[in-house]
Amino acid sequence: MKKYHIETYGCEMNKAESAAMEATLREHGWERSGEEEAQLVLLNTCTVRTTAENRAWNRIHQLSARKKERAFVLAVVGCMAEQHKSAIQSRAPGVDYVLGTFQRQSFGLMIDMISSGQKVDVLEETPKYVFDASHHELGAFRSFVPIMHGCNNFCSFCIVPYVRGREVSRNPEDVLREIDQLEDLGVREITLLGQNVNSYRWESDGRVLNFPELLRMIAAHLGERRALAREQPANPRQSDGRIGWIRFLTSHPKDLSSELVEAVAENPIFCRHIHLPFQSGSNAVLAAMNRRYSREGYISLVEELREKIPQLTLSTDILVGFPGETEEDIEQTLDLMRRVRFSYAFMYHFNARDGTPAARMPNRTPDKVKKQRLARVIALQKEITSSLMKERVGQTDEVLIEDISRRSSREVLARTTRDEMVVFAAPQNRIGQFARVRLLSIAGNTFRGEEV
Repeated sequence: MKKYHIETYGCEMNKAESAAMEATLREHGWERSGEEEAQLVLLNTCTVRTTAENRAWNRIHQLSARKKERAFVLAVVGCMAEQHKSAIQSRAPGVDYVLGTFQRQSFGLMIDMISSGQKVDVLEETPKYVFDASHHELGAFRSFVPIMHGCNNFCSFCIVPYVRGREVSRNPEDVLREIDQLEDLGVREITLLGQNVNSYRWESDGRVLNFPELLRMIAAHLGERRALAREQPANPRQSDGRIGWIRFLTSHPKDLSSELVEAVAENPIFCRHIHLPFQSGSNAVLAAMNRRYSREGYISLVEELREKIPQLTLSTDILVGFPGETEEDIEQTLDLMRRVRFSYAFMYHFNARDGTPAARMPNRTPDKVKKQRLARVIALQKEITSSLMKERVGQTDEVLIEDISRRSSREVLARTTRDEMVVFAAPQNRIGQFARVRLLSIAGNTFRGEEV
């Protein structure tokens, strides 16, 4: 049996697409292995952040050079392959295949050519993104389910619309079909994915289905499956696990409607956590970023969310040092952080992405200033996270057990519906099960708890 090795860089969508590629490889008779044994090495790349792109470039050069020592096929796929195809081919001649975002439908053909020892020089592009049937990682009890792809927002700093294309929504029947397959495999939690997930819009027979309606459809469908399962004798070939939690990523504030808030609030299957990037607390910077909302609008949205979903936690993205950012602007960002009190944040300073409007903007913030401002943002977020965690000690919550603790084989690592990590004593065979846990103390960014 031929063997492959795959490495994934970047976002959750890349992880989902890697899982889909692995499923295709298994269907074609390939087996996963370490890099040293693999006849095919795949790098699924990301170009949204400089750090992810730099890591991928380093790996491309390393593997390209390694081909002098042994024979294997090296393929680069994903956003970097779309953005830097000619550069990859010229700078790393050891790369055999470069498959951009719109050549993914040729992945099976590439696998067939490799299996037969042939080489195809031109892989066909498709004008529209096509969703895979499944994105399940073998044996996993959590799974991503992409429901839309691409972005129409054109934030001035973001490369996504250029490498992922315009928004394309997935047929809701295909979404339900994949969810059914995942539940039959024992998956307990799904995450609905999209570059701008709450802009989902499916048109059919003159009717438009939006994201809140899709959420209600999914919740009702899973409820019907549970009711049917109670009426029928057990199927020995089907896991008795049921999908208990649904998350979704990533939400754009301008598209998070009151209807969506109500859809989440009314059904406990939706986790009490939303990732809601605000990027900057300054209206001037938000306008330069083309974010199309104001700090006041963002704060109003947060107030509505917390009024209707009191248990909700929020996380966010914060971009520091955008061209033209002033000291007053960064103070407004810090002020918004204090007002909202995010449970955690992904914090980074501006790095120009070639091809975006922000890359051509004047008044660049000096690197030293960017790093100083980022340090202030990180320090404040640490204080907020610590304060919120202390408030939670003594409370009880439902968790999904994810893994064995690295500290002790007699303990497990779990995640709450609010996206908090908890370690507590439990046998290893509980992985993939739900439990109720009392939060007793704090160790770093993780709670220590006990099952109740």
